[in-house]
Amino acid sequence: MTAAASARPFTRRAVLADALVGQRTVVKDLLLVAAGITVVAALAQVEVPMWPVPITGQTLGVMLVAATLGFRRGTMAMLGYLALGLAGLPIFATFSGGIATIGKPSFGFIIGFVATAAVVGWLAERRWDRQPLLAVALFGAASLIPFAFGIPYMAAVLAALGTPVDLLGALGLGFVPFIVGGLVKWAIAAAIMPGAWFVHRNRAAIAAWLRRAVAAMRRFFGGRTA
Repeated sequence: MTAAASARPFTRRAVLADALVGQRTVVKDLLLVAAGITVVAALAQVEVPMWPVPITGQTLGVMLVAATLGFRRGTMAMLGYLALGLAGLPIFATFSGGIATIGKPSFGFIIGFVATAAVVGWLAERRWDRQPLLAVALFGAASLIPFAFGIPYMAAVLAALGTPVDLLGALGLGFVPFIVGGLVKWAIAAAIMPGAWFVHRNRAAIAAWLRRAVAAMRRFFGGRTA
């Protein structure tokens, strides 16, 4: 297959990655997926240790990666993250990995990241990440998706370990401690994506303004030196 044949033109569902890297190719898509995995793995190490589930930056990474890459590549990135972590790469929180991770109370949240990426990517392809109000709705809803998977999984693992919890106990362990951090991550994602689109749409005007600002500073400091 030639490079021209493998290239796919922009469609009405282009996302931020398409706007930044230009014409899509298989190689570019694979590199973007790898970059998405790297971003989530890095933010997984931004951690506040807690039991049974730590607070990490993973959810923020998942939302930003999926919104940037779109449905297919965002979902592939999270499936790759899940598969590589289970294969033993230390890319989960606290640089953990391996098949034994399945037995941890927090693993359900990682499963939920795949669903989160799919939803965010699908809506980003429909431009929900470009307007502030839609972005607030998008990332607010997306922030809740991992809990739909993580809380039942956590409760099941705790029960298997001999420390069962009821619904209120599960919420107390798997939801309440994450409210403040979740609000912060929601706000960051809802600010970054529309902001990135604004900069991209107005990049020529912003570049011209920066050039004028730099020229003005040079004249100002040059005059003071003279």
